[in-house]
Amino acid sequence: MLQACATPVETTLLAFLQQPELPPGFRLDLEQPPNPQALNKLLARCREATHTSEQWALAFERSVWHLSIVEQEKGTLVGFVRATSDHGLNVNLWNLVAQPGSLQAQLLAVLVHQALENLRRILPGCSISILAPAISLKALKDQGFIVDPDGIRAMSYRLR
Repeated sequence: MLQACATPVETTLLAFLQQPELPPGFRLDLEQPPNPQALNKLLARCREATHTSEQWALAFERSVWHLSIVEQEKGTLVGFVRATSDHGLNVNLWNLVAQPGSLQAQLLAVLVHQALENLRRILPGCSISILAPAISLKALKDQGFIVDPDGIRAMSYRLR
């Protein structure tokens, strides 16, 4: 996992002009939270931690918003990210994942771009941090993120 933080506004605004396209046959969903089982299936395919339905309900309740990418024909969840905030200075992006395969990089780019667009509209001026898999590094850099600014390293501790 890597931690990335937003860069100065000038760089971010230039990067923001690079709008990735959603592949044909897919749609963005900002309205409905994904089914916890479908989300866990996607996370497992991406080798990320899964959670109980109760934990997902609490995560959705505490999130400012969530964004899904769904394959229209099958209704399959193929991408996801959610945001939390203190509604003051900070925003955190969580669970950034896209289905492994030939479209993974493009789906991640769309998720990151749309997440930043939403944050600029809803919570402008907030510092943004994200804990994300290494596969998303290009999408994050393309949108103006830098990895480990000033030597900041992410740490975690799992309570049991």
